[in-house]
Amino acid sequence: MHLMFRSLVVLVLIALAGPARAQAAKPQQPTPESERAEYIRSHYTKFEYRVPTRDGTKLFTSVYIPNDASPSKRYPILLVRTPYTVAPYGQDRYARRLGPTAEYEKQGFIFAFQDVRGRNMSEGEFINVRPHMAKKSGPKDIDESTDTYDTIEWLVKNVPGNNSRVGQWGISYPGFYVSAGAIDSHPALKAVSPQAPIADWFWDDMHRHGAFNLVLAFDFFSGFGKPRPQPIANENWFRFDHGTPDGYEFFLDLGPLANADTRHFKGDIAFWKDIVAHPNYDSFWQARNLLPHLKNIKAAVMVVGGWYDTEDLYGPLRTYSAIEKQNPGITNTLVMGPWPHGGWTRGDSTALGDVEFGFRTSELYQELELAFFKHHLKGGDKPELPEALVFETGANRWRRFDTWPPKGVREARLYFQPKGGLSYSAPASAQEAFDEYVSDPDRPVPYTTELTTGWTKNYMTEDQRFASRRPDVLVYQTAPLEKDLTLAGPLEAELWVSTTGTDADWVVKLVDVNPGKLPGFSRNDEEQGKRNRGGQQTLVRGEPFRGRFRDSYSEPKPFKPGEATKVRFVINDVFHTFKRGHRVMIQVQSSWFPFIDRNPQTFVPNIFEAKEEDFVRAFHRVYRSAAHPSSLKVGVLPSVDD
Repeated sequence: MHLMFRSLVVLVLIALAGPARAQAAKPQQPTPESERAEYIRSHYTKFEYRVPTRDGTKLFTSVYIPNDASPSKRYPILLVRTPYTVAPYGQDRYARRLGPTAEYEKQGFIFAFQDVRGRNMSEGEFINVRPHMAKKSGPKDIDESTDTYDTIEWLVKNVPGNNSRVGQWGISYPGFYVSAGAIDSHPALKAVSPQAPIADWFWDDMHRHGAFNLVLAFDFFSGFGKPRPQPIANENWFRFDHGTPDGYEFFLDLGPLANADTRHFKGDIAFWKDIVAHPNYDSFWQARNLLPHLKNIKAAVMVVGGWYDTEDLYGPLRTYSAIEKQNPGITNTLVMGPWPHGGWTRGDSTALGDVEFGFRTSELYQELELAFFKHHLKGGDKPELPEALVFETGANRWRRFDTWPPKGVREARLYFQPKGGLSYSAPASAQEAFDEYVSDPDRPVPYTTELTTGWTKNYMTEDQRFASRRPDVLVYQTAPLEKDLTLAGPLEAELWVSTTGTDADWVVKLVDVNPGKLPGFSRNDEEQGKRNRGGQQTLVRGEPFRGRFRDSYSEPKPFKPGEATKVRFVINDVFHTFKRGHRVMIQVQSSWFPFIDRNPQTFVPNIFEAKEEDFVRAFHRVYRSAAHPSSLKVGVLPSVDD
C-alpha cells in the first residue's frame, strides 16, 4: 500500500508540473553500458576472498562466478592483477564490466580481480615495478611471479566451478603484472596477454632514453604515489589541481624540477624521491628491467600494443622480442594496431587526432583476442593468428607476418642535405656544413597545440606545422615520392652535433607530409565540414634523447662546447607507408615540453637538482658534411613494384 500511495503522489505531481516536467520524468532508455551492467548482475555471483601467499601475506581478490557453474559445468578463470583498485568493494556491489568486451561475459568465464601486494585492500608492502628475484631460497623470497603463482594455486583449489585453466590479461601497469606472472608459469596458467606492458621505466612511461617524462610522471605520482600504510577500500582517484587548464604554462612556471617536491608534493611522494635520487640508469632502474627475466614461460602469449601509445610502446615491442628469444617453441604472438594507450578496448578506433583509418580497426583484434582465450582456456577452435599481426599506418590495412620485423627488410639511410633536403645519398662535400638554431629553456618547443594539463594521446598523430615554423626546429624533407615507401621495424638516429653549452637534448621526429593539393578534395567537401588536409605534416614517430647519455646511460658526461660529437640512439619501431606524392620529413629540435622536462643545457650531475641559474640559452648545430653526416637509418620493406 505504501508503494502504491507513493506512486500515486508522483503521478499527481507530474500532472501538476505540466508536459515539460512529465517529459523529464520519463524513464531513461537503457544504454549498452547499463544493459551490460544488468547482465553481469543477473548472470554472475560475486565473492570476495583474501588469498594467502607463501609468506603469509593476504591479497584481496574479487571473483565473479557464472550462476550456472557446477561440477558438471565448469568455467576457466580470467585473472587481472592491478595496483589501481578492484572496486567496487562489497559482495553486493558489482563491477559494470568484467572482460575486455561484453562478449566475454556472455561466453562465460570466472573473472578474478586482485589488488596487488600493498595496494588498496591487500596486505603487505607495495613496491613500484617490484624487481624480479631470479633465485629464491625460501618462502620470504617473494616477487610478482610468486604472488601470481600462489594466487592461481589458491584459486583453482578453492573457487567453485572452475576447470583448472587460468588466463591472465591487463593493460599498462596491470600488463606488467601479466608479464611478471608468466615467468615460471603455474601449470594451470594456459594463456596470457600482456597489453601495453611496462618493461623498463627508463624507456617506458617515465623516461625516454634518460629524458624525463615530466607531465606524465608528475600527474601520475601526485595521486598514485601517496602512501597507503594500511589496507583501505579506496575507490577514488586523486587528481592534482593545476590551477590552470594550460599545462605548458603550469610546468614552465614550476621552474627547476626540485620545485615539484618543495611546492607541491611536500615530501609525501616516496617514488618521486626515488626518481630524483636515480637520474641515471643505475642498479635501481636496472633491477626493474623485467625483460631479462621473461623465461620459463609455458603459457601461450599474445602481446598487444598500439603504434600511437604515448606511454608504453617500448614495452610491448621489447616484451615480445624477449619472450621470443628466451622461450623457444611456445606460442608467442605480437599484435600492433593504430591505437593510443588501451585504445583497442575502448572507442570505435576509426581515427586518432589528425589521422583517419577508415574503419573500426579494433574489431578484428577483439574477435581474435576472445578466440585466443577460448581456444586455450575452453577448448575452442584455434584462431587464425599469425606470428605478427600488425597494422600498416599510411596504407591503413592489417598485415600478417611470420616474424617481426618482417623478413626482406633492407637497411637504408636518409641523410640531411643542404637547404633542408633529405635523400639516400651521403653528403659528398669535404667542406664542413651544418644547420644552427638557438635553444632557449625559457621558450621550449611544445609537444602539442592542445590546451591540457594532462597527457594528450592525439599528439602522436598531430600536424607538425606548428613546430616546423619555429626557428628552433630544423626541417629536412625529400622530394615528392614517385612510388610508395614502406618503413618497417626500428629506426636509428645518428646525429653529428655540437653546442655552445655543456648538455643538450635531441629530439628526432619522422613526419609524413601530404601533397599541398589533395586529389579528389573539393569545395563541396569543405562546405560539408570535411577538413582539407593538404600539406598536413603528420607525426609518425618521435623520440627524445638526453645527450649526456650518448656513451653510457649509467655514466653521463658533458659536451665539450663547439666540438662535433656523435649522438646515436634507437627509435621505437614503425610500420608506415608514405604514399606516392607524399614527402618524408625529419624534424630535429632540442625541447619537447612539457612531455620532456627542460634540459638546463649546463651539465650538472643531477638535472633534478639543477638551479635556476643553470638554465641557459645555447646555440646548437647539426652537421651534414662528408666527415660528419647526420642521418636516420630506416628499414625499407620492398613494395609490389620493386
